[in-house]
Amino acid sequence: MRKASASSGERNSGKDKRAKAGPPVIDPYLPGVGNFGYRVSRYELELDYKVAINRLAGTATLTAVTLASLKSFSLDLSAALTVSRVTVNGKRPAGFRHTADKLNVTLPAALPPGAAMTVVIRYSGSPKPLKTLWGEVGFEELTEGVLVAGQPNGASSWFPCDDHPSAKASYRIQISVESPYLVLANGELVSKRVRAGQTTWTYELHEPTSTYLVTLQIGMYELVRMSKSPVPMQAVLPARLRRNLDVDFGRQPQMMKLFTKLFGPYPLSSGYTVVITDDTLEIPLEAQGISIFGANHCDGSQDSERLIAHELAHQWFGNSVTVRHWRDIWLHEGFACYAEWLWSEHGGGLSAADLARRYYRKLSDAPADLLLADPGPKDMFDDRVYKRGALTLHVLRNTIGDEKFFALLQDWTTRYRHSTAVTDDFTGLAAKYSSASLHWLWDAWLFSRPVPELEFGP
Repeated sequence: MRKASASSGERNSGKDKRAKAGPPVIDPYLPGVGNFGYRVSRYELELDYKVAINRLAGTATLTAVTLASLKSFSLDLSAALTVSRVTVNGKRPAGFRHTADKLNVTLPAALPPGAAMTVVIRYSGSPKPLKTLWGEVGFEELTEGVLVAGQPNGASSWFPCDDHPSAKASYRIQISVESPYLVLANGELVSKRVRAGQTTWTYELHEPTSTYLVTLQIGMYELVRMSKSPVPMQAVLPARLRRNLDVDFGRQPQMMKLFTKLFGPYPLSSGYTVVITDDTLEIPLEAQGISIFGANHCDGSQDSERLIAHELAHQWFGNSVTVRHWRDIWLHEGFACYAEWLWSEHGGGLSAADLARRYYRKLSDAPADLLLADPGPKDMFDDRVYKRGALTLHVLRNTIGDEKFFALLQDWTTRYRHSTAVTDDFTGLAAKYSSASLHWLWDAWLFSRPVPELEFGP
């Protein structure tokens, strides 16, 4: 496993402070991503996509408000796309420049703090994934269709945006594609129009959502509605995989019932959709209201059930309650991993205690160089973040008891619903559910690298 980067305290040594200051950054895990001076409240995308030649043409309309006096501003947008026109509040700016995955716009006169700003951008090109520390992310061509996997900074591969998890907005996504293809985006399908061999699909997503959770899925798919679920559920998949759907994904309604009981109401009005591509995917991927799986996860073996539970749990932990800074990624992955254990316990598999024992042994045998509360950008998706995060929650559950633990989780998902949070928010809230100090637990599991000693019963 890769060695974690230095902790924030080590990074901010006296020597670093004396060094020449570089450009300001919003998040040191992705220093070139995110933008200052404004807040976007809504994106409206009007897109046209040609599958055979991978050609995207679009107009993005961003509704925003200035946070300071603003003479210029930037947006994240892949250099693979070309911007042909920009307007701000109906007028052309003094100038714009698109370079190094940034669209920089200069205004003819400064806007005051609190000013409304409507930015319209016309662009086109052949989108492709961004190359990152974590591999290729973003807009990806499939054998026949498209998959968008945005985590952590892939949204800018297909539309101009403020691509940081702390920047949440609502969306309207309209896209025209050749009619044989099914198109899925986030939210509710509000319109579907067919004309001259083209179908225009329009989706509306009302809930505030981080850009990396916005997705586009295009393929030769059929739609299957899943019954007996407390929340509307559907699957989008190739016809050839339909025979395996009930085998591999048939227990999703029971998962939804359990998670709404334990975590609180499902956070989205549009229901939940799983997309199963015709291609193999190494790991499934979460999006707002949607999870994306590969054909290898729908092979009739039932081997992917823990992953199915994991992705569903992200709708609460990660998609609704989202980290404000990527260093707190354990608030996504540790919680979703622990949801796997809770489902196993409920569904007739190993108990959470058995799984905690198993993964504690594995974690103890792994290098003890990861700080859960700040793992460093290279290790933010390391499996130890997932398992140590889940173990932290299991220790907390054993410490405060089931009644208080699950009350805490529901308080957490309610208090920070469709918002952002940091580790201190969770530890502060947890303190209200414990009669004794929990500092020892956080110090050992979140803020120290060695794996703490943990006693298990027989």
